[in-house]
Amino acid sequence: MTAVGVAAALTMWMAAPAGAATTRSAPSGSTYYLALGDSLAQGEQPTPAGVDQETDQGYVDDIYSALLSTQPTLLVKKLGCPGETTGTMIKGGICNGPRASGRVLSQLTRAVDFLTKHAAQTSLITIDIGANNVDDCITGGTVNTTCVTDGIHTVEKQLPKILAAIRAVAPSVPIYAMNYYDPFLANYLAGGSGVTLAEESESSAVTFNSDLDSIYGTYNAQVADVQDTPFQTTDFTTTDNDMIDGNTVPDNVYDICAWTYMCVPSPQGPDIHANPTGYQMIADEFLSVIEPPS
Repeated sequence: MTAVGVAAALTMWMAAPAGAATTRSAPSGSTYYLALGDSLAQGEQPTPAGVDQETDQGYVDDIYSALLSTQPTLLVKKLGCPGETTGTMIKGGICNGPRASGRVLSQLTRAVDFLTKHAAQTSLITIDIGANNVDDCITGGTVNTTCVTDGIHTVEKQLPKILAAIRAVAPSVPIYAMNYYDPFLANYLAGGSGVTLAEESESSAVTFNSDLDSIYGTYNAQVADVQDTPFQTTDFTTTDNDMIDGNTVPDNVYDICAWTYMCVPSPQGPDIHANPTGYQMIADEFLSVIEPPS
């Protein structure tokens, strides 16, 4: 197949409706990158009017672009679903997709179906999931610790089921996961109780991410440490002398404001999603694990 032919086939494959990749013919010798997760895996960002929309500027897109330089026959399949929790990833109900027996297939079912057919040709899997289990626990200027605890316990029960199902059909495919940045650090800028809320949210994020790291490790999934590289989530120092509106702010607060929409004025913000620079930062951390420097 000519270079033009490969490019045309690649465009058709990536533009196919969700789930269609398992039925379309891919170029001979192609390999696959399967991307799973929530809105971050789809690259969701808010419009200037404040409406979240899926984009092609997410970390998956950045990883894929980088890998193409050394894997020119690589194709990407994005199954990420905005709003997905560990529970909906298993059961479905959030995102539309292909149906079977009158029911919309869950993201996990679609992933397992894909890997059942293509595991031998799949070069890697990335995943981020669980943030939506706990994000709603921080509302009204407080952290609902009971909600956080319950959310973490749910992830502890359901994430292993997700990973076990993937490993059952793809035992040797490399899985790369990520822990999360803490968007609620932006509350620090309000001062007073906002500082307290930022500190409490950081503590909850560290607990949650520690659990994610442990679970992923059990299933031989390598973790991109987004929490601390690049987002410096635990660093409340001012060693970088970063300033916002003329005031010196902690390193972790500056990073959240620089790389997400949390400090953007309404109506576009505040919004928990990464901006294009933030997504690239996340992708770079993934790539440091996928292709570690020699």
